[in-house]
Amino acid sequence: MSTDQRDGGRPGDGLGPTVPRLLVGIQLHRFREAARITPEQAAYEIRASRSKISRMENGLVRFKERDVTDLLTLYGITDEPTRSTLVTLTRQANTPGWWSKYGDIMADWFEAYLGLETAASVIRTFELQFVHGLFQTEDYARAVTMLGHTSAPADEIERRVSLRLKRQDLLNGPDPPQVWSVIDEGALRRPVGGAAVMRAQLDHLVEMAGLRHVTIQVMPFSRGGHAAAGGSFTVLRFSEPEVPDVVYIEQLTSALYLDKHEDVDHYLEVMNHLSTEALTPASSARFVAEMIRDT
Repeated sequence: MSTDQRDGGRPGDGLGPTVPRLLVGIQLHRFREAARITPEQAAYEIRASRSKISRMENGLVRFKERDVTDLLTLYGITDEPTRSTLVTLTRQANTPGWWSKYGDIMADWFEAYLGLETAASVIRTFELQFVHGLFQTEDYARAVTMLGHTSAPADEIERRVSLRLKRQDLLNGPDPPQVWSVIDEGALRRPVGGAAVMRAQLDHLVEMAGLRHVTIQVMPFSRGGHAAAGGSFTVLRFSEPEVPDVVYIEQLTSALYLDKHEDVDHYLEVMNHLSTEALTPASSARFVAEMIRDT
């Protein structure tokens, strides 16, 4: 288990349940392979299926402490500090995140993203159609929400908007992530919610760009085609060195999560190209300011 403790605490402290869950899964996978135990053998030990072992090792399910300790025993892990650390992480991994109270309106695949976003130390994103959720005003967020939920009752819409705005708390926390967003000009030209809502959104975007931990760049039409014309994506990085970078690609009714090195490296290369081709942060701020004057 990594003992890299950048804030002086135990691994996983203060990160919500997602990173501890990923760390437990990574360690269980490593210990099982080192012990030359098959997933089937591990599953039999805890009276579970092979698929559950896979979900545990990928950090996709909550853990029972007894399952973790039984697996550690099966894998020959008798060192008490190691066992104690895994049990502590297991307890942290089972703590509900702030987003749990929105479970009635939230898809499982998006719940997983919120956990990753909350735990990330660096968030790099390209947006093709809308302003990123971390930068949306309330009125803009409501307009976007209504586009995707045309038949939802008003109270559900408001809860969904509340969820979008709650996400933004991480930008105002004591240790916010570094957020680097490249936004296609089309997302800024599209009058979501009407001209007044869009003007206020652009004003807010300029304000957000002034934060020390936020970098915003605009990809103007004048640049022509670009490497990410296929759609929006987000790359998340974590302070825990054992947790791999994750690429998140949202679809209409699901999402893709990519963490293989070759996939992540490809998207990071695209992100680097976008950052080079887009307007600089200073030029982007002037570009948005000109848009505001023209509206």
